[in-house]
Parts: sequence; C-alpha cells; structure tokens
Amino acid sequence: MDPETLMAQGQEAFDQALTIAQEWLLSPAAWSQFGLLIGAYLLARLVNRIAAPRLIQLLTPAADNMSILANSRRFVLIFLPLLLPLLAYGFTAIGEVVTRSLFGSGAVIAFGKRVFLFLAARALAKHIVTDPYLRTLAKYVLVPVAALYAVGLLDQVIAALDGAQANLGNISFSALAVVRGLIAGSFLFWLGQWSNSQSSAYIEQQPMRPAIRQLAIKTTEIAIFGIAFLVLMNIMGISLSSLAIIGGAVGVGLGFGLQKIASNFISGVILMIEGQATVGDYVELDGGEAGKIIKMMARATILETYDGRWIVVPNEDFITTRVVNYSDSGSANRLEVPFSVSYDTDINKIPAIIEAAVSTHPGVLQNPEPPDCELRGFGDSGIDFGVEFWVEGIDDGQNKYASDVLFIIWNALKDNGIEIPYPHRVIEVKGSLPT
Repeated sequence: MDPETLMAQGQEAFDQALTIAQEWLLSPAAWSQFGLLIGAYLLARLVNRIAAPRLIQLLTPAADNMSILANSRRFVLIFLPLLLPLLAYGFTAIGEVVTRSLFGSGAVIAFGKRVFLFLAARALAKHIVTDPYLRTLAKYVLVPVAALYAVGLLDQVIAALDGAQANLGNISFSALAVVRGLIAGSFLFWLGQWSNSQSSAYIEQQPMRPAIRQLAIKTTEIAIFGIAFLVLMNIMGISLSSLAIIGGAVGVGLGFGLQKIASNFISGVILMIEGQATVGDYVELDGGEAGKIIKMMARATILETYDGRWIVVPNEDFITTRVVNYSDSGSANRLEVPFSVSYDTDINKIPAIIEAAVSTHPGVLQNPEPPDCELRGFGDSGIDFGVEFWVEGIDDGQNKYASDVLFIIWNALKDNGIEIPYPHRVIEVKGSLPT
C-alpha cells in the first residue's frame, strides 16, 4: 500500500472521528448519555466501597483452613479488583436501555460500556494474573484487543488481517489465522505444560510400579499435547486433511532416516511395560556401561555412575543386548571377600571365627543365607579362604561392604592370634659362597 493511500485513509478516519465528536458535543442526547456514564461510575464506586469490605470479610477463611471450600473462597477473592469496572459496566448497560428507549440512540453510552470493559481487562492483567506467562499474554494481547474494541477499531483490524492471504502448497491461510495461531498456540502450550505437571503429580502419588508410572506419565503427556495440536489446527482454520502430505513425509522419514528413533521409542515402551529395569535399579550392559537408572525417557535411559557421570543409553540397547540388573532399588546381592592365613594356623577354627565376626556388620543379611566361610585352596604363601555374605544393594558408592568386611576379618584374626601370611622365598646356594 503506497503512502498516499495511507494518508488518505488516515485523513478519512480523522474526519469521521471529528464528525462523531461534534455530534456528541452538540447533541442533547449525547449529553444525557455522558451524565448517565458519570452517574453509573459514581454509583459503581459507592456500591464497591460498601460491598468490597463485606465480601472480603465473608469470603476470607481461617489461615489454617485448607479445605476445598476454603481454597475456592480464596480463589474468588483474587477477582475482587474486577468488581468496580464490572459494576460500572452493568449500571451503564441499564442506562443504555433507558437512553435508547428515550432518545433512540446510545452511541456514547455504548462507548462508555466498552471503556469499562477495557478497564476490567487492564485490572485483570495488572492485579489478578500472577503467572509470568499469562500476565505477559494479558498485557500484550488482551489489553490491546480490549483497547481496539473500546475505540471501535477491532472489526476493521480483524477484517484487514483476514484479507491478507498466503498460500503454502495446498494449504491456504491468512494473517489473522497466523495471529490467532500464535496466541492460541502459546496459550495451549502453557495449558499443556500446566496440565502435564498436574497429571504427572497425580500419577506419581498412585500405587503402581515405577515403570508403569513412567509409561502413564509419558502417555498422558503425548495425549495432552496431541489434543492441543488438533485444537490449534482447528483454531487456525487449517483442515486436517491438508496435513496428509506432511504425514506421508513423516512416514517416509520413519522408514529411512528415523528408524533408530522409532526403534528406541518402541523399545522404551516395551521396557516400561515389562519392568525388567526401572528407575532406581543399578544395571550393567554388555558395552560396559554401568550405573543407577535415574530417568527413563521416550528415546533413551540415563544412568548415573557413582563418580557423578551421566551415561545416556538408547532404549534399544536394553532390549537387544544382555543387561545385568543388580536391582539396587531393593533386592539382595551376594558378595565374596577372599583372604589368607598362615600355614601354622589351625584352619578348623577359621570358619566359625570369620562367620561370627562378619555377622556383626549391620549391612550383612542373615537371609537368604548367613555369612559362609569356605576353604578355597593352598597357596604359595598361605591357605586361601573366602567368605560369602548377602547385602542390600551393591558394593559401590555409599556402600563399602568389601572394605568393611576386610577390616572385620583383619581385627578378628589379630584378636585370635592368627597370622596373615606374606610371600616367603627360600634361596638354596649350591657350592661355596664366593669370597
């Protein structure tokens, strides 16, 4: 659009506004409507001054009352700043009916109604909405739209945006659809995030296996954002049938470049349903990756080693390779600690001494079996034994079972006068020693 056309349209709008202003200033009906507007506003202020304190006293619950009814009353109190502009809007609407019945005109008072509605939107954005995103949305979208509606330009702006059309392949959309899509999309994304967090918190409280809980959370998340996407397409006016070509392209992508992603996603679903490994388990894979599962996602599983490193393992590896699950989340494991004693020792006393000593460790279990000391062989420097014992978890991180048991064995042998051997070598010299 060239500058001359813009200037001509601006001049035309200014002339129309000037004509309306002159009509309002010189018309008795307009003056009466101005009087009704002022009267409606003053009456609204009076009612608000009387009603607001009583509503606060009536709706404010006790500080320690956290019932559903008390929280509902607190929620209603949040909207108290809207009372004044809405009262003014209501009284103005009554005045409009009277004015139209007497003078057959109500343009001025209708403008006042729209102004009071704008003030209500401004109060909502300034005093009521506390969420940062919603406050930004109300400040930069709701308030400007209410301002355009108040001055009577909203229909013209909508028509201008709707007239600007663009085509992308077989999809046609207007600038209005893009604006609506941006606003609605951002709001739906926020609503999806909020709904997902609320549903996840609810599912976390339900008694179910961790793997099934994670699967339920992911399924709910996909469903929420899938519905949000369909609603957004409908708001933007895009037919879902026109997205068939995009769906075909995605299908081809899955058949070629996205095979691994699809495989990992399906493997993640199988992993969560079967529960062969879940959050909290300590696992070791064929590739050497080992750690505690701290998070299971749609594409991969995150392991955390005891030295603080994170390992991202594709879900497919849990299905197609051998996985050793030490079940650090609560199942018992058997450990063995080797030791040796001198050949001068009465080895018949060793099992009873060691088994009694190891049983004193608070982390050693008596079930499924108590500690068991066994003779392993006759070594070069001493007699080899091994003590087997059951514990919860694994011997790493905060658990130092092997180290603690070795300390116990050392002290038990020393207390009973049993020598722990060290290597001996006998050197035989044939012939006379050199001088």
